[in-house]
Amino acid sequence: MRLGVEAAVVDGALVPGDVTIANGSVADVAVSRGSGRGIAVPGFVDLQVNGFGGVDFAAADADGYRRAGAALLETGVTAFQPTFVTAPEADLVAALKEIPSEPIGPRILGAHLEGPFLSPARLGAHPAAGRRDPDPALLDRLLDAGPVSQMTLAPELPGALELIDRLHARDIVVSCGHSDASVEEATAAFERGVRSVTHLFNAMRPFAHRDPGLAGAALARDDVVVQLILDGHHIADETAGVVWKAAAGRVAIVTDAMAATGVGDGRYRLGGVEVEVRDGVARRIEDGVLAGSVGTMIEAIRKLHALGAPLPEAIAAATSVPGRLSRRVSGVLHAGGDADLVILDDRLEIRAVFVGGKELVGVG
Repeated sequence: MRLGVEAAVVDGALVPGDVTIANGSVADVAVSRGSGRGIAVPGFVDLQVNGFGGVDFAAADADGYRRAGAALLETGVTAFQPTFVTAPEADLVAALKEIPSEPIGPRILGAHLEGPFLSPARLGAHPAAGRRDPDPALLDRLLDAGPVSQMTLAPELPGALELIDRLHARDIVVSCGHSDASVEEATAAFERGVRSVTHLFNAMRPFAHRDPGLAGAALARDDVVVQLILDGHHIADETAGVVWKAAAGRVAIVTDAMAATGVGDGRYRLGGVEVEVRDGVARRIEDGVLAGSVGTMIEAIRKLHALGAPLPEAIAAATSVPGRLSRRVSGVLHAGGDADLVILDDRLEIRAVFVGGKELVGVG
């Protein structure tokens, strides 16, 4: 089957020509130039999705996952991590047990546990009652409850480095976040093999010229992926531009989407947190702290491109970089690879979405 596109982002480069798919895979790229329209790019990989389309994953059943999956596909997401914020152990275990094993549209890479081993000083919108100091027995119970693929923790907490080793032994991605770590404490985690930072600058020690903290430690290295929420609210455009200049090629866009995404303003839940979305901004009702986002991956790609990132590199920030970090999906379009694809028009609007070679979204 030919997609009928004029070009594709192949192995990170914009290549003219059509793309053919067969048996769930990309059969060929750079097929003879024709009169096709649009660009084929890899499907988007979102590592931090709390909810979507009116569904909060912390309380979702199989039907909720299917509804959220259909809404995610509409925004080009073909693989994602349902993300659970800090909560009591029983609530996290119950949520992990509800993750479907059957197809729901986009691929589920596994759960992202954003907590509970976080800094009490940098909780953001996470409920303090569920926070815990590092506890190997609790960690094992959580990992045994469901398919965990990533955990965010504060590396400066006593016992955190030992938890990092334990997580790596089970092939789980560790990301530093919600942290008051000094640069020395952050570096100790990176030397332990941590290769990611969760939503850079948000819920962490502020960067200062003599005290760069976790953010500065991550930006100073070449081997750490920095995840960014580019919704226009979590960080300023100027900050995003600085991050891109410092870390191009290792920036991973995440949405931090919550249940209101794709629905609209109103009152929602983010796990155990009551949230009000007003004018497209999600805040905890009790104190106005930012509590997730209603941004989408395609919107973040457009923003990063507008900030100066070449289109193939902006696409990579939503595909191959998070895919490489996850180790569970490639996020790369190439001959022989999975046909998880998005077709964009010249305005970067989504025209079609394919998962495993099947067109699941098409707008003509």
